[in-house]
Amino acid sequence: MIVSLALIALGIALLVGGGEALVRGAVGLATIARLTPAVIGLTVVAAGTSVPELAVSGIAAYQGKTELAVANVFGSNIFNVLVIVGLCAVVRPIAFTGNTVRLEYPVLAIVTLLCLAITQDGSFNRLDAVLCLAIYIGFTAYLVSLVREQVSASEAKELKAEVRELETGNKPPRLVFSLALVLAGVVLLAGGAQATVTGASDLARMFGWSERLIGLTIVSAGTGLPEVVASLVSSIRGRSDLAVGNVIGSNLFNTLIIPGVSALFAPLAVAPGLIASDGWWMLGATLVLVPFMLTGRRVSRLEGAVLLAIYGAYLGLLIATPE
Repeated sequence: MIVSLALIALGIALLVGGGEALVRGAVGLATIARLTPAVIGLTVVAAGTSVPELAVSGIAAYQGKTELAVANVFGSNIFNVLVIVGLCAVVRPIAFTGNTVRLEYPVLAIVTLLCLAITQDGSFNRLDAVLCLAIYIGFTAYLVSLVREQVSASEAKELKAEVRELETGNKPPRLVFSLALVLAGVVLLAGGAQATVTGASDLARMFGWSERLIGLTIVSAGTGLPEVVASLVSSIRGRSDLAVGNVIGSNLFNTLIIPGVSALFAPLAVAPGLIASDGWWMLGATLVLVPFMLTGRRVSRLEGAVLLAIYGAYLGLLIATPE
């Protein structure tokens, strides 16, 4: 057991470090290509915190552990909304503003429903993968064009500050150094994903747990650490809109890109438990933010604590319910 837990801990550490290196290198390359901070923020940075989940699910799917690959997606989405938004709201009440309310959140709700519909037949095939990838690329392209036209001075300033924090030093990024960071990030992510999947699978066999249970708990929480850090830092600095925007962007990436890319390796089998229970929990966690948006467009500290309590109840039911 100690070896399996050590593998998972090592894997998650490598995933976090690899994701950070990859994002910093990609930001450097995007800056060299003279993309605007708004474009970089909505593409590279928005997707960056979900790279660990992508690596784990991709490796799991490639190795035939499709239950773990899908459970990681569902579990990460539930964790992001209930835990990350909950924690950030406890630290500082969260306000919903701009395109988050008008566009990104409604699209996330629709995409979550689409994911449930796709998986009702018990599989996620290559045609489903192409559909999800096309939706993500098309929506991101539309969002970038929209922001270029409508971004306010304050939003542009925040996006620029977010990108600047990921740049290496005060000097202009260098091509060789940025490429080296990207390469190092890919290597670390591959090693971290391999270690995490191996450790999680060994732990599941040892305790008689399913890959679904491991993916929904240990793996999804571990790979969600970058989102936790990024959102909490934004919330502490008073940029709560960036905190919730990071969660919504991450869940869009999780729902569309991760199963989309993973299913390209091999069609994903979706466990009955994921269809009958966890998929609906994922939808419920997504829709639980609706009342907050309709009543003042904010999440108070008390409401944040309620979100954390809901996640605790979900974990209790998940562990206590026989598979």
